[in-house]
Amino acid sequence: MSDTDNFDYGPLTQLIGTWKGDKGVDIAPDPDGTENNPYYEIITFNAIGDVTNAESQVLTALHYRQIVRRKSNDRVFHDETGYWMWDAASRTVMHSLTIARGVCVLAGGKYSSETDAEGNVVLNVAASIDDKNWSIVQSPFMQENARTTEFRHTITVGNGKLIYSETTMVDIYGNIFEHTDDNELLCQ
Repeated sequence: MSDTDNFDYGPLTQLIGTWKGDKGVDIAPDPDGTENNPYYEIITFNAIGDVTNAESQVLTALHYRQIVRRKSNDRVFHDETGYWMWDAASRTVMHSLTIARGVCVLAGGKYSSETDAEGNVVLNVAASIDDKNWSIVQSPFMQENARTTEFRHTITVGNGKLIYSETTMVDIYGNIFEHTDDNELLCQ
């Protein structure tokens, strides 16, 4: 890895910085059905430069940390860290993440220079428990009690605003549950 000057972060460039949002809605599984948790959060993306793999693949990477608190009691209920990576040669965006529940995800997707009507960058990544390239690793407890089978994440970023929608399919309480998180954040 090297310093962060003069690197092409491609579509990840607009993520760099600290983002705050208080419009979050977490729809989570509950033994009795569904739990709805309004939340606020801070996500910080730091540019770390480039990484070379096997002397042939060059990635540029951002490290991030996301801290999410329930509005109802101000307690942290989600703490996540990881990397967003850009492979310019293959036009691939990668998102690796770890949460303090014994779950790790490596999600990816091709970047098609997609923008929304306002010209904002749109990033889409996905992973599945059965995908040989973009997969999910989890502890034995989570495998048996709250198994994550699929992960999808869309970020729209531009003009100082970041909007995301994240869906995690979880096999929990004897059901397959679509766990969703959505928020709108502003760059600080």
